[in-house]
Parts: sequence; structure tokens; C-alpha cells
Amino acid sequence: MPPTVFTAAVEGPTDEAVLSRIAEACGLALGPVHGRRGKPHLWRRIRGYNAAANFSPWIVLVDLDHEAGCAPDLRVARLPTPASLMCFQVAVRAVEAWLLADRDALATYLRVSVRVLPSRPDDLDDPKAALVNAARRSRSKGIRDDIVPRERSGRRTGPLYVARITEFVDSGSWDPLRAQAHSDSLGRCLRSLSSCARRVDNFAT
Repeated sequence: MPPTVFTAAVEGPTDEAVLSRIAEACGLALGPVHGRRGKPHLWRRIRGYNAAANFSPWIVLVDLDHEAGCAPDLRVARLPTPASLMCFQVAVRAVEAWLLADRDALATYLRVSVRVLPSRPDDLDDPKAALVNAARRSRSKGIRDDIVPRERSGRRTGPLYVARITEFVDSGSWDPLRAQAHSDSLGRCLRSLSSCARRVDNFAT
């Protein structure tokens, strides 16, 4: 049986790469991916996405950031009545926490000791900053130049941050099934997607 195909909406290209790997791990596939222009753009279109999910399966993935105290609060605030085929997922507090959760793989990619990576990434106030700070300690000048922002640039990340993180995910080095052992948030996402897939199959029959 071919995998169930979900239309998706995400904040940006990093999230798209992460969601694609998660879908693959759950035996699903992504169709068209919408959004990719930041969270405000996605929120302006969330009702339309939800309306479409009355007729075909959708996944929406967003970062919790500091928009709400917890993922359930954000769901209630932004999508209190999800459509029957909507799978609305929230990364706590950002998808970078899910990447940090695969400590050995990320340490190898960044060329750092695994000891510099947090053991409880879901508890981090700013997972993206933690990932960038880990890259500062890389033995690879290329990693440092690409991921760490230039001094006095005013930016949070380096010039090739998205390209590097996408490379790490797309290469297959990051394993969401392995990473869930260190991220309850990711584990909930994996279980939810599998449950959504079963619901879609039941809807189709």
C-alpha cells in the first residue's frame, strides 16, 4: 500500500526538512508544502488550511517559541476546532530541540563533543541559540563560519545556517525515532502523526 500523502504547512525550509523526515519515519509522505514564510504568514492562513483539512489530510507544524506556556495552550488559541483530517503539531520550543535530541548524530555533524549538547532539549528556553552555541565550539572552521553569526551582524544565525541544518536532516544523519528518547515533544509528534494516518485510512474506507 502506498504511503498516505499529507499536504503540509510550515514556518520555513528547516521545518519542512524536519517534517519530511518525521513523515518518512511514520510511513507517510508529504505532498505540497505551504507557508515557508514565517509564523505570521502561516497564522494568517491557518483557517484556510483547516477548511481544506475537511476534505484531505493536512499537517501543520509550528514552533511553540514563547507564544504560549505550553503546546496545548497554543493549539487552543490558534486552532480550537481542528478539522477531521488536520494534524496540528507544535515543537517545544522549536524544531531545533528535536535536532538536539539526536545528540550523537548532531555532535558528529557539528564536530563537537557530545558533552556540549544538552541532554534535555525540551527544557531549553531557546533551542536555536543552543545549537548555534554548540557550533561555536566546532573543530570545523566551515561549520563555525556557516552556522555562527558574524560579530556585530545583529543576526541570530550564520549566513548558511538553514543550508547546513537542512543538509544535516536531509542526509539521513538525523533519526527522529532515535531522537524521541530525549524529547517528549518529538515523541508526541510521532505518535500523533501515526494516529492521524490511521484516522485518514479509516476516513477513506
